Amino acid sequence: MIQQPKGKLGILVPGMGAVASTFMAGVIAVNKGISLPIGSVTQMGRIRLGKRTENRNPLIKDFAPLAQLGDIVFGGWDIFEDNMYESATNAKVLDKSLIDQIKPELEAIKPMKAVFDKTYVKNIDGPNVKMGKSKMELAEAVMEDIRQFKEKNGCDRLVMVWCGSTEVYTQASDVHSSIEKLEEGLRNSDPNIPPSMIYAYAAVKMGIPYANGAPNLSADVPAMVDLAKQTKTPICGKDFKTGQTLMKTILAPGLKARSLGIRGWFSTNILGNRDGEVLDDPDSFKTKEVSKLGVLEQILQPEQNPELYGNLYHKVRINYYPPHGDNKEGWDNIDIFGWLGYGMQIKIDFLCRDSILAAPIVLDLALFLDLAKRAELFGIQEWLSFYWKSPQAAPGLPPQNDIFLQNQKLLNTLRHLMGEELITHLGMDYYY
Repeated sequence: MIQQPKGKLGILVPGMGAVASTFMAGVIAVNKGISLPIGSVTQMGRIRLGKRTENRNPLIKDFAPLAQLGDIVFGGWDIFEDNMYESATNAKVLDKSLIDQIKPELEAIKPMKAVFDKTYVKNIDGPNVKMGKSKMELAEAVMEDIRQFKEKNGCDRLVMVWCGSTEVYTQASDVHSSIEKLEEGLRNSDPNIPPSMIYAYAAVKMGIPYANGAPNLSADVPAMVDLAKQTKTPICGKDFKTGQTLMKTILAPGLKARSLGIRGWFSTNILGNRDGEVLDDPDSFKTKEVSKLGVLEQILQPEQNPELYGNLYHKVRINYYPPHGDNKEGWDNIDIFGWLGYGMQIKIDFLCRDSILAAPIVLDLALFLDLAKRAELFGIQEWLSFYWKSPQAAPGLPPQNDIFLQNQKLLNTLRHLMGEELITHLGMDYYY
């Protein structure tokens, strides 16, 4: 039995920069009838039910018991003191004319002091930062922020979506192996516990669903997975699938489906927003690089298809270029080969807007995680892999990166939750 979404849903966002301000401004604009929620699967996507001849294709928002956009309340943390009107203006993602129409609502959203340590994000700094004697004390401060936010805004339920920066590359270690060791590490301020993991711990400890929009370790360690099971909390991540990687997860499955070979895939990105500035640091770039590089190998499975993908050379580059701002350019050169080994090339120049692609993902994840919590789904939510560059998967299982299989799993999970027949394209369903 799925609990109905009664009352207000608070969406808490660590990192209230370009992505968060674009997301919040968009939801407010949609609620005021100014714009449409384009790119949001929960709001504009449809789901087929039953046989094709039945012609049942409702909007997902009308099919599943999702929270209404008018019931959402926003909050979060940032190292800068800018309210969301100032943040959106500085980000220069949205037109000033649009931002000005919702200025009072945006000005009312002000960031709480953030947990931040320049050791983990070297290229930015800000004044709006919490102080604490230990990382556990900082986690408890975040939990107190959450309690006060919930009470002040009269929220019935909460979710947290990380929209902060990419931290320096960190691998799972002994401190991440159990809840007890993680909590001891928090008390001792272990250097292997970055700020994002402090937020994740605070959320999951309180039973608040958590999504990790960056490639940071965050909740992707055994201790956090165990804690999520203990507190019956849905978690998922990592790294919003937006520009270049979105194109890879669309194109690579198609090439594989046609048994076309790939010799090389060179990818470079140019971006000038805060994310680009952070990724200009080699240690932060390493975290992003690992997330991006894993996509093709998991889709193409070179160990099973050595003749087609066994010698694939895959290179990823990110270049900080301030004049581009949030208008990221993703350029790909793909060397493929077909019948009798004859070579061909594909070139993609994706002039995208990073935050425009990420904002609806934040909305969908918040609404789906809230649904998962009310449906008593907890632990890693693999059915939400659709939204991630590097999806979290159950221990011992490889993540699924094929966007078409991810989409099928998402829709079938919704059908299952609502008691509808799964679509498998077998039996009579194949014909009708």
